[in-house]
Parts: sequence; structure tokens; C-alpha cells
Amino acid sequence: MLELVKGTNLTLRFLLELCAVGALGYWGFESGGGWAAKIALGLGAPLLAAVVWGTLVSPKAPVQVSVLPRLLLELAVFEAAAAALYASGHPGIAWMLIFVYAINRALIHVLDR
Repeated sequence: MLELVKGTNLTLRFLLELCAVGALGYWGFESGGGWAAKIALGLGAPLLAAVVWGTLVSPKAPVQVSVLPRLLLELAVFEAAAAALYASGHPGIAWMLIFVYAINRALIHVLDR
């Protein structure tokens, strides 16, 4: 049963990561002034988040960092995604993203003990 809960929580985690990248892309395409800015922000913001995540935060990251910096980078990505949603006129979804992330993060901590 515990393995089922862990697996479900990890699946939720992956979906949250996709939501964060999607939120950053949405913000970029919505907030850019001209078409060039929309493309640059709409592709650049999620790409930057994905590179940071894949390089430093993911479980199989090629660059291993200690727990605290990894947690702070993870938090920064989700905060940026929530701020992007908020700035795009979706404050309720922004708060929901942070709320679900906090529950997911707490469950990861508890279940890994």
C-alpha cells in the first residue's frame, strides 16, 4: 500500500513539473510585447526552467547538489510558475499550484523517511 501511495505521489510530482513548465510558457506567450518577445519568452522561460530542473533538481541530475540548494531551486521554479500564472490573470490557479506543490513536497518528505 505504501508503494502505491509513493507511486501516486511521484506521478503527481511529474504532473506538477509539467504544469510549472506549461505555466511559464503560457505567461511568456501572453506577456510578450511583440511576436518576437512572445516567442522568446514563451519558449525561453520554460526552457530555462527545464534546464535548471534537469541539471540540478531531478533525481538523476548530472550535477549533484546538496539538499538545501536543490530544495531552494525546486521552490524557485514553482514560485516562478505561480507568479507567472498570477501575472497572467489566474491567481486562483497560481494558489492552487502552490498548495498542491506544498502537499506533494510534504508527502515526499514523509514517505522518504
